[in-house]
Amino acid sequence: MDFLTAASITHPNGETTHYYEGGSKDGTPLIFIHGWPDIAQSWHHQLKHFSSSKYRVLAPDMRGYGGSSAPKDKRAYSLEVLTNELVDFAHQLGIQKAIWVGHDWGCGVVNALAAHHPELFLGLAVLAVPYRSLELGLDFMVAHVNRDIYPKEEYPYGQFEYQVKYERDPEDSIRGLSDADQSKLVKLLHTPHNPAHYGKPAFTSRSLRDGSMGAQLASAPDIPLEYTFLDESLYKALLESHKKHGWFPPTAYYLNHDVNAEFAKSEVNGGVLEFPVLYIDAKHDAICSTTTLPLAAETQKRAAKLLSYELIESGHWVHLEKPKETNEALEKWLGAIQIQK
Repeated sequence: MDFLTAASITHPNGETTHYYEGGSKDGTPLIFIHGWPDIAQSWHHQLKHFSSSKYRVLAPDMRGYGGSSAPKDKRAYSLEVLTNELVDFAHQLGIQKAIWVGHDWGCGVVNALAAHHPELFLGLAVLAVPYRSLELGLDFMVAHVNRDIYPKEEYPYGQFEYQVKYERDPEDSIRGLSDADQSKLVKLLHTPHNPAHYGKPAFTSRSLRDGSMGAQLASAPDIPLEYTFLDESLYKALLESHKKHGWFPPTAYYLNHDVNAEFAKSEVNGGVLEFPVLYIDAKHDAICSTTTLPLAAETQKRAAKLLSYELIESGHWVHLEKPKETNEALEKWLGAIQIQK
């Protein structure tokens, strides 16, 4: 990403955050927060698109990924710790307000940040994972399961059973991912969606019975890189990140639901947001798309007073699988925000 500069900062807790920056120092800050199991470079389509005189784009490697530090304590990956680090990140870079964009666990982090520090926001955009979901803990998410797809008797935890597996047996979950062929695993995670799977139970709904995600994916065939939506540079960078840090850090994000739910009790205004929010719904994301999780759609609507919605025919990694459509959705929404400012 030669159109960006790379740098690192050190937080008061001693952890370091590596990040990329581009665009104009005087532009509206756009901060992209990645999720599991990605790196800042996963936003390369968006960073390039928005690197203009209009925006100051930034993308950190989150804790445990890429060039950032990776502590061994699971509580270092709690939302309270991570949001405090983002507050410090903004402070050290002289950012008073920004548009924060999240994907996957990045949504959990920016959602918690928005609920606790709304003063830092011009707007919030979340991809695949809606506001008022992951950040509120596992029990909250399970209560939103669509029982038409996941009858309680057969699927007590719905599509979120894989997160129960993480909590009950983190060592096995880490081992399953660590023992997998990494070159194969990274490609399998970043493949286009299959429309035939829409509305059917996700494989994550059987993790306690069929084994960890890594173990389930291990039996899948290897695929050529060109079948994925990764380019050679991002593919190599992801492999390097996993080799450097292993799979404890990505797993640790799932081991803090208890303290995350407690942290949510200190939200400002009960978590109701008064600034613009965009939800980009990846329709073929079997875990969190509100097209198959209608209770989550209702919860998000109640909490985001200025909510915009865009539906994209994509799997979970919508910003990589459908970058043009994602950028257009963001561009349209950002234009509306500029009018409102």
